[in-house]
Amino acid sequence: MQKERAMLWSGRIMSGLFAAFLLIASAAPKLVNARVATEPLAALGWPPAYAPMIGMVELACVILYLIPRTSIFGATLTMGLLGGAMATQIRVGNPLFSHILFSIYLGLFMWGGLWLRDPQVRAIFPWRRSMPEAA
Repeated sequence: MQKERAMLWSGRIMSGLFAAFLLIASAAPKLVNARVATEPLAALGWPPAYAPMIGMVELACVILYLIPRTSIFGATLTMGLLGGAMATQIRVGNPLFSHILFSIYLGLFMWGGLWLRDPQVRAIFPWRRSMPEAA
């Protein structure tokens, strides 16, 4: 009981941190068409006019992720978004660990938070201490 409660709250905190990061550092600047969002998009080959649309997609993904009924759907859509970001980083030849894999780091953090707060996700992706012996 105590362990499940600790997992739930750890997951909520991780999910909240992920959502706050995505909203504050990525979606909000794009939604207001801030230069801090449009200049990097232009450097990556995206028209700056796409910023608000990308920001709305990010916002929708975060909202779906935070709602318990739609959290798996939101996480799946967010991984698609992060995959596109990773493909863009690969296309322009940015560094592997700091740029290309950043989407993987975010995705692992996002799924980790969901795994901790949702027993159904833990049932799909169980954590095993050792491999069962073959019969």
